[in-house]
Amino acid sequence: MNLLSSNIGRLRLIGFLEGVSFLLLMGIAMPLKYIWEMPEATIGIGYAHGFLFIAYCILVIPAKIDLKWNLKITFLVLIASLLPFGTFVADFKLFKKTHNS
Repeated sequence: MNLLSSNIGRLRLIGFLEGVSFLLLMGIAMPLKYIWEMPEATIGIGYAHGFLFIAYCILVIPAKIDLKWNLKITFLVLIASLLPFGTFVADFKLFKKTHNS
């Protein structure tokens, strides 16, 4: 099955990219900015992460409708985008099972 052919597939892809961008921002760009005084390091990664974060939050809505998630699951999926490694955990615990079934 093509990853982009379903709402959960699109959410999984954007969730992965959002998680990677969050880790790059926190693990590389922010230390470069605050430790080595290179603020330009956060610009590109920051914009990419912001776009991916918003896309992730928007894509939760059609996935919620398709999969009939209750409020608790929807809340956990949204909270995952705020935590380091959160979208990876959500993918492993929630999305992968749903996408493969």
